[in-house]
Amino acid sequence: MTPHTLRAAVIGVGSMGRNHARVYASLPGVELVALCDTNYAVVSNLANIYRCRIYTDYHEMLANEKLDLVSVVVPTKYHFAVGGTVIAHGVHVLIEKPIAATVEQGWMLIEAARRQGVLLTVGHIERFNPAIIALKEQLQNHELGNLFQIMSRRVGPFPARIMDVGVVIDLATHEIDILNYLIGSPIVRMYVELHRHLHQSHEDMLSALLRFENGMIGVLDINWLTPTKIRELSVVGERGMFVANYLTQDLTFYENDACQGRAWPELALIGVSEGRSIRLKIPRREPLYEELRSFCEAVRYGTEPLVNGEEGVNALAIANQMVEIGLRNQPAARLIERALALGG
Repeated sequence: MTPHTLRAAVIGVGSMGRNHARVYASLPGVELVALCDTNYAVVSNLANIYRCRIYTDYHEMLANEKLDLVSVVVPTKYHFAVGGTVIAHGVHVLIEKPIAATVEQGWMLIEAARRQGVLLTVGHIERFNPAIIALKEQLQNHELGNLFQIMSRRVGPFPARIMDVGVVIDLATHEIDILNYLIGSPIVRMYVELHRHLHQSHEDMLSALLRFENGMIGVLDINWLTPTKIRELSVVGERGMFVANYLTQDLTFYENDACQGRAWPELALIGVSEGRSIRLKIPRREPLYEELRSFCEAVRYGTEPLVNGEEGVNALAIANQMVEIGLRNQPAARLIERALALGG
């Protein structure tokens, strides 16, 4: 039996929502049937391009349209209300990260989706970046042996459009989710420094030092103050270092020549010396296209989405604790409560 065409809609067509609309319109087996935004001029212009229906009230759209799935791409403070309404209509939903404004709201969305029997996924788009997927495979294959350190730098110019949250919720949630995805070990200690230079009400700079339960050290450098956009992550281990560039989707291996020819698990670190640098061949793909394609496949076949609600809550809970610790402006040596435990 040929799968039926999925009927999709987007609520919120700002800079990111416009891209959701574009991708849904291009996905095979998917029909973009409606767009919703409070700005009529913006939504009507976009709807004319994709020949779909226009709404300025998402309640009206959900009442009038028979939808299979919806992307919620509105400011964070509206995630709970809009996402909850979509779920109440029995429609599968992708909520752009963070899942909600608070951890409690995130858990309420998860429970609502569970009761309604609909899929809830969170838009942690970097999970679908080919460089990160390839890096995950290399780490799973123990290509670095024992791991020592993971460092992430996500910096760039100040985005005037983001006013309701700071750089931790907007950007650091990307890296927190990726660290959870790559390392799979809870954070047990963190030191955080925050600063506000340009933003009117929230932090625009984060420097954080993390200690994971497995002994790895994490370093986060995140800001809206750098005049060029940098998205880079490195992992250091016994056999060398991997560097992933989110923007170019390159993954480069810098070899520790002292360990050449020795294989995991027999590998023992006997020293560090500069070896070859090897750029892995990775087919480039648009992460958002892959994210929405994956979501549609999960809806079509009733499978678990790659990023579930619990993982979205976990990233938000850790980000909130970073803000809390940073605002106290003092070192913190404390166990980090797992978000999943908070949900119990």
